[in-house]
Amino acid sequence: MKLGIMQPYFMPYLGYFSLIKHTDRFILFDTVQFIRHGWIERNRILKPNEGWQYIKVPLKKHARETVIKDIEICNDQKWKEKIAAQIQHYKRTAPFYNNVINLLNDCFACEYNDITRLNEKVCNVVCDYLNIFTPIHIFSTMGFKIEAALKPDEWALNICKAVGGVTEYWNPPGGMSFFDRDKYEKNNIKLKFHQMKLNAYDQGRPSFEPGLSIIDVMMFNGPEEISQMLDNYELL
Repeated sequence: MKLGIMQPYFMPYLGYFSLIKHTDRFILFDTVQFIRHGWIERNRILKPNEGWQYIKVPLKKHARETVIKDIEICNDQKWKEKIAAQIQHYKRTAPFYNNVINLLNDCFACEYNDITRLNEKVCNVVCDYLNIFTPIHIFSTMGFKIEAALKPDEWALNICKAVGGVTEYWNPPGGMSFFDRDKYEKNNIKLKFHQMKLNAYDQGRPSFEPGLSIIDVMMFNGPEEISQMLDNYELL
């Protein structure tokens, strides 16, 4: 079994969904400390004329050591309406604008108290749209007791051992600098680094902005085109 593990990101970029598609199970790892200025509560889309802007989910104040699963959304703010207004400009140029609006309405139809549950919903809705059938789990709800990680690369290893039956662990290439392949191979797990190849697509403007949220990709490409993009990767 191929396993992927990532922190729960909000409207993540194409590579995140490629990792989901090409693994057999995917876990949203939500029991580690929340780090500000990451991708858990925000992502990037196009600005109306040039460049990019953030879309964000506002969060309640929390202690520095708070883990991701305990991060609460500040629903006093009209963040759903703000995001809808920020993507309004896509209507002028994006052929799949209505599809994306319907998808976002599905994501935002319920109220969410915590960011993990919102991001789980986003992942599942987007995966349904893109015909990705990999089961997605929230780690804190799986009931696993894992060994304490002594080094950064041991979180994933210990989860793999707890899940059982894992023959390959897939990780983004950013982990190549600190993951120990020998450590995984001693546990009969092959360590694979999933390198996404991000090709340009027509965004209706002269210069291409790479690595934006899946929202941008879906605005300008249909599910079949995106499926081909998701298959454009290599294992390192």
